Amino acid sequence: MTFTPPPYADTGLLAPGWGLSGAASETGDHAYLRALLDAEAGLTRAQAALGLAPAAAAAAVTEAADPAGFGIRSLAARTPAGGNPVIPLVADLTAAVGEEYGPYVHRGATSQDIMDTATMLVAVRTLELVLADLGRTERALAALAAEHRDTVMPGRTLTQHAVPTTFGLKAAGWRALVLDARDRVARVRDSLPVQLGGAAGTLAAFRAYGAEDAAALTEAYAREVGLAAPALPWHTLRTPIADLAGCLALTAGALGKLAADVLTLSRTEIGEVGEGSGGGSSAMPHKANPVRSTLLAAAARQAPQLAAVLYGSLAAGDERPAGAWHAEWEPLRDLLRLVGGAAAHAAELAEGLRVCPTAMRRNLEATGGLIVSERLSAALAPALGSARSKRLLTELAGRARTEDRPLRELLAEKVELEASELDDLIDPAHYTGFAGPLTDRALERR
Repeated sequence: MTFTPPPYADTGLLAPGWGLSGAASETGDHAYLRALLDAEAGLTRAQAALGLAPAAAAAAVTEAADPAGFGIRSLAARTPAGGNPVIPLVADLTAAVGEEYGPYVHRGATSQDIMDTATMLVAVRTLELVLADLGRTERALAALAAEHRDTVMPGRTLTQHAVPTTFGLKAAGWRALVLDARDRVARVRDSLPVQLGGAAGTLAAFRAYGAEDAAALTEAYAREVGLAAPALPWHTLRTPIADLAGCLALTAGALGKLAADVLTLSRTEIGEVGEGSGGGSSAMPHKANPVRSTLLAAAARQAPQLAAVLYGSLAAGDERPAGAWHAEWEPLRDLLRLVGGAAAHAAELAEGLRVCPTAMRRNLEATGGLIVSERLSAALAPALGSARSKRLLTELAGRARTEDRPLRELLAEKVELEASELDDLIDPAHYTGFAGPLTDRALERR
């Protein structure tokens, strides 16, 4: 039986983290086709701007570079023969431009010039979406941090109650990571360059066609497509790809931290936060699963491995690499999709997050006062000495667990303190250190 492939469609059926998202649209095959054609048309316009091609040629190539006039399936079918989609695309674009101006299509360039430039365009367009969603996320987290500046909750270390903290400080910490990601993504977006080097990075063909200044040509090309102008062709100098890998992996991890905390704090037994609109279950009607956090956690686990492939491609041989360059395309697109989808989910998560101070207070009392044992040890040290104070609190903590008695009750039997003073010492809200001022300081960052 002959297999007939279905019409092209990458809907993300198995990729709920990014499927049908804005990032999916900006990284799909249609988006790459658009970027490839933008790169080709921009190159002809750049040469025309320097008098190296007729203005009419630039107009003809730009008009012909309409994605609607090209068949993706046909291009994909012919791509394996040359190892990249630029080769069949140039043939189709040249034919579309016509005999008079067809020779100005791709003139002087090599396939990697166009493919790399198109990749940078795809990345810039996707990063714009990421930055917008990171902005939404940080604004929502800032509001939560300000609102809950003094909302006391258990601080947890190694999965166990440690000392009290505030939800405001926790939210401010999440926001700090989002801002770190935002700043790195913005710097990388603004630095992504065009690629222009010709066959082996010397721009020899452009000089043969009349170019007098390599820098002027590269800068003209950069202006036409809206990218940065590099000092050198970077066919095997893959810093732009490594920068993308780094900022995207960091962003996935930063959003993964938010997700990890929400997944823990939204457990049924803890209940300190909850997603605004949890996901349902196919079998259990009562479930409200933290789906957005789950998708963020999945992205954070995948991103480092994708970035590792891109870092591995830094070791690209000669003036044009065999394999190293080709290995970048799929993981970079996957990474852009993952992070683009994750940023959108993070914004929805932060904007809809429900905070439950009542549950936080309940959980603070779960250990019967043990969460402030550090404070009690310090408070008793002037009267008992540091070593004796610590020994006493260690003993009382053990008894509190084995005898199932509140620490306050046991402490009252051992030390002479006024009831009001003991109540003050045992209150977790009175032992949050500089959580409030630290939150204020964090919120000053813009």
